[in-house]
Amino acid sequence: MTYIGLDLGTKTLGISKSSGLIASFYKTLRHDNDYNYLLKELETIIKNEQVDKIILGYPKNMNNSLSDMAKIVLEFKEKIEKKFNIEVILEDERLTSKISNDVLISGNMRRKKRKKVVDGVASVVILQGYLDRRDYEK
Repeated sequence: MTYIGLDLGTKTLGISKSSGLIASFYKTLRHDNDYNYLLKELETIIKNEQVDKIILGYPKNMNNSLSDMAKIVLEFKEKIEKKFNIEVILEDERLTSKISNDVLISGNMRRKKRKKVVDGVASVVILQGYLDRRDYEK
């Protein structure tokens, strides 16, 4: 089974991929709120990589309430499911950006470069979290 993880940000979409065990960075797409562009790019990825399931980061606040971005994420989820007839699972993404930034800082990556890749790394954290929990719950 092939999975992709998505971290939808306000300007970029981080994408990771896994065949079921370890998540790895795939690519980052800049979208500037053009969700039709993202759907077109996802169509290519889903076909080329034979994706079976999508794990989409679901932004929540620390008190478990939904963030402002949550509505946009839910709308994006519905568009993906409708267009591709593929299961999209929402994965709590609290602290994924912090974890990603901490990893990049520990690798001595400069702030300017971190901004370009943080959503991609966050998508890896999101997908890996799902994979780990899925294996634990079996």
